Amino acid sequence: MSTFGALNTAFSGLNAARQGLNVVGQNIANANTAGYTRQRVSTSSVPATADVGLFSGGTRAGQGVSVDGVARLGDSFLDARVRSTTADAGYTAVRSNALTAIEDSTREPGEDGISAKLTAFWAGWGAVSNQAGEPAPAVLLLSAANALTGQLASGYSALEDQWSQTRSQTDAMTTDLNNAASQVADLNAAIRSTLAAGGSANELMDQRSTLTTSIASLAGGTVREAKDGTVDVYIGGNPLVTGATSRTVKLTGASSMDANGAAAPVQLEWADNPGQMVPLDGGEIAGAISVLAPADGTDSGGAIAEAAKSYNDFASNLSAAVNAVHAGGVTSAGKPGTNFFASSGGPAAKNLTVVPQSVADLATGAPGAGGLDGSNADKISQLGTGPASPDSAWSTFITKLGVSSRTEQQHGTLAAASASAAVQTQASSASVDLDEENMNMLSYQHAYQAAARVMTAVDDMLDTLINKTGLVGR
Repeated sequence: MSTFGALNTAFSGLNAARQGLNVVGQNIANANTAGYTRQRVSTSSVPATADVGLFSGGTRAGQGVSVDGVARLGDSFLDARVRSTTADAGYTAVRSNALTAIEDSTREPGEDGISAKLTAFWAGWGAVSNQAGEPAPAVLLLSAANALTGQLASGYSALEDQWSQTRSQTDAMTTDLNNAASQVADLNAAIRSTLAAGGSANELMDQRSTLTTSIASLAGGTVREAKDGTVDVYIGGNPLVTGATSRTVKLTGASSMDANGAAAPVQLEWADNPGQMVPLDGGEIAGAISVLAPADGTDSGGAIAEAAKSYNDFASNLSAAVNAVHAGGVTSAGKPGTNFFASSGGPAAKNLTVVPQSVADLATGAPGAGGLDGSNADKISQLGTGPASPDSAWSTFITKLGVSSRTEQQHGTLAAASASAAVQTQASSASVDLDEENMNMLSYQHAYQAAARVMTAVDDMLDTLINKTGLVGR
């Protein structure tokens, strides 16, 4: 190697150390940037020129160091695990939150729950049976009956509001999914052109990785990498993003809660192929669609609609049981009894009303037993006992709801823990370690100083050869 070649070798070392310091600075500056993946300078030694012949001079040293690029230290397997666990966590979180909200709306156990209202209702009939024809216990009974129907209507309305809110949130999530897919496609185009021009697209890849994780959280997407630096994103086995193009999805189906299963179910469809459902295998949208499903009569439909159906079934059974006994009695004035409860149509739980307005309307006695007879009222007060009673049916519903809610909460906790562990494992591989960066900085600083010292030595040597050769003895 010529003396001037030594300068070039030392300069290549200076350049490599400087690039290394630049990358270390980039890592440190983004230590707290969400989604940033640490980077490293990739270098390789420049081999010696293979000179042969009589005057080749034998074995020669290499020509320095080459900066081959800046590597992004991500792990595709860890990234895939994060996406998978995030999809599961999103699905279970939505279902857990929905069931918890349903459970809270029942206000059980508590003085504002249906169970407490039922107890007061039956107790009211017991008091009336002991004081048939008296206005005071009758007023208390009618007040308890109206409180019961009011609580039923309030609980059912809360379910309707929850369904509508969940539907609106799912629409918003669908918009977010389309936006994320469009941005991934745009980043694919930018990354492909940047890499083709020999540039570094690491920061663009970080942005794309964050977006693909968001897509997985929403719809359980999977990612496949292409040789040109782009990625294809699939949901339910169908392409959402292919290279620089993306497809859009839309939410279709019922716009209000259907407790009878008559309306079209809410589902995600391809905008460019109406009617073709997108089969989701996880994510928040899948969780939301599952709780928005209509009731199917087997307790396996959507959680909200199934709860609403239970409200309606309870209201209908309560009304039928009380009306059957009340219509068979007579009032204190001897008039035949009528229905105690009535419904104006629509959901039974929401439209159940109390027919009697005063003590004169209550069929408290048996036909022919006299105006002070309270035997019929006593029969109604006993309707709350037994395995087939309204109380038992409501208790069964609350128990099932509590078990389902607790189960989903446990699933949500486990899924969230799994997702958190996956993110931590990914971070341990991809995030910036300031201690490591400080060590790298010191290493590059020493390398820079050493290369500079080599250049100084070569410079001194050349100065001697050029300016002082032939001056000895003069």
